Amino acid sequence: MNYRHLRGKTAIVGVGHAGLGEAPGYNDMELLTRAAHAAVKDAGLRMQDIDGIATSSVSASMWLMSVVETLGVRPTYIDGTCLGGSSFMSYILAAAHALESGQCNAVLVCYGSAQRTSALGRGVITNARKVLDPQPYEAPYEPMNPPSSYALAARRHMHEFGTRREHLAEVAVAARAWARLNPEAYSRDPLTIEDVLAARRVSDPLTVRDCCLVTDGGGAFVMTRADRAAALKQKPAYILGSATAVWNRQISCMDDLTVTAARQSGALAFDMAGCKPADMDVVQLYDAFTINTILFLEDLGFCAKGEGGAFVSGGAIAPGGRLAVNTNGGGLSCVHPGMYGVFLVIEAVRQLRGQAGARQVADAHLALAHGNGGTLSSQSTVILGTADTL
Repeated sequence: MNYRHLRGKTAIVGVGHAGLGEAPGYNDMELLTRAAHAAVKDAGLRMQDIDGIATSSVSASMWLMSVVETLGVRPTYIDGTCLGGSSFMSYILAAAHALESGQCNAVLVCYGSAQRTSALGRGVITNARKVLDPQPYEAPYEPMNPPSSYALAARRHMHEFGTRREHLAEVAVAARAWARLNPEAYSRDPLTIEDVLAARRVSDPLTVRDCCLVTDGGGAFVMTRADRAAALKQKPAYILGSATAVWNRQISCMDDLTVTAARQSGALAFDMAGCKPADMDVVQLYDAFTINTILFLEDLGFCAKGEGGAFVSGGAIAPGGRLAVNTNGGGLSCVHPGMYGVFLVIEAVRQLRGQAGARQVADAHLALAHGNGGTLSSQSTVILGTADTL
């Protein structure tokens, strides 16, 4: 089964965000609402035009109903599946089906989290999850997750392929270099490989600079059918390919700590889009930890397995490098409010519109955004293109 018949039939027509970094006084729903209204306005639509909703939260199992109630919409299409950080990209293919079938006309994908400034400590939520969402092969050992799970993958990659700590640090330094071009990024001070290596150790071999930020933030985007998109306010970013794959929940249940389900989601998305990794002008990868970027570059086909460390060396994914990766600064330096995936899509769309300011990649026509959820568990790949790629 492939979905080539959906290639280019839908588009992202509006994006918006709110409260990036620190948003004291706002809660999750308020940040989501601000971002949602910004995205709908960006599209040149009204909230009453929205008849499809896709959203989730790791804190509330019936979150979608609260979002519908708060926004005052009456959707004919809903999706509240939670796959962690990749959720907001996994919604895209299902939304494309719903739009193309006529089930709905405008789908709003939205998220908000005030995890940095919330009065509710993250430790409380973590302890609750141990009861509500137990992981039987790991919980008894009380790992410091998620960092310890990603540290396992990093150590295995270093053991198996000779990847060095400096390679991981290259990923963090490149992300910071992009963030320094983005006035919306949370961390913009200079960062060197030496800084990363000398930073506080979190879970061997990862230091705090190998780990994503903990910020507030809300993000949203709007999808419509392509025929309607062409007449709306903004230059559409067409959905050329999209796929999601899940192979495991716990890191201990991965067949191979160096191979993720991105290999499956990426292959399916490229097949639908009819293009290949070398065609991509801009790449947004879910960099919750530095090892993620290396694993996803390999599993999505930008380089061979085991060569990710060498691929990112020498500033290759920084501004001016061979491949523009995480141009907003990523989860490592721009924003990471718990689940980051929606911001990958927003940045990809901005790059294709030519609205990324000092970090704009010249002549960007094809963009890949790849989401990750859980502990290398769910993987979702989306390929977007401008009108001349249809």
